Amino acid sequence: MELLTPLDSLCRIIIRAREAEAQVPAADPDEDPDNVDDFDDEGGEALSVLEDELNDVEDELRAALDDLADDQLAEALALAWVGRGTYDATEWDEAFAEASDNDPETAIDELLDMPLLGSHLEAGLTAFDYSCDGVGQLD
Repeated sequence: MELLTPLDSLCRIIIRAREAEAQVPAADPDEDPDNVDDFDDEGGEALSVLEDELNDVEDELRAALDDLADDQLAEALALAWVGRGTYDATEWDEAFAEASDNDPETAIDELLDMPLLGSHLEAGLTAFDYSCDGVGQLD
């Protein structure tokens, strides 16, 4: 199988997906914190070192997916399905055809809602002997 999407674009999406998975949503200031790292000596507000007030990474990931052509987006979704085990590499044509049936916004939403998206995409690439090892600057 020859990729429709440049490998470096897929690798950037993998990196962004992993960064998004690593983020912890910011606590709602109106709710009591369930997960407390520390309190100040005065009994003040809890601090969480893993909170990220702005989710720029998820916005960047959505933008990277939105920049793909429809067939490239279908390819990314099919690769994630292969990596997740929904399809086997030998069922590529079927996976790609089903992914192509989705409108772009539905495909993007499905990818963004997929737990471990980065790992699934990487496993999908590996199933076809592709790798992000040594692919360009990934920042």
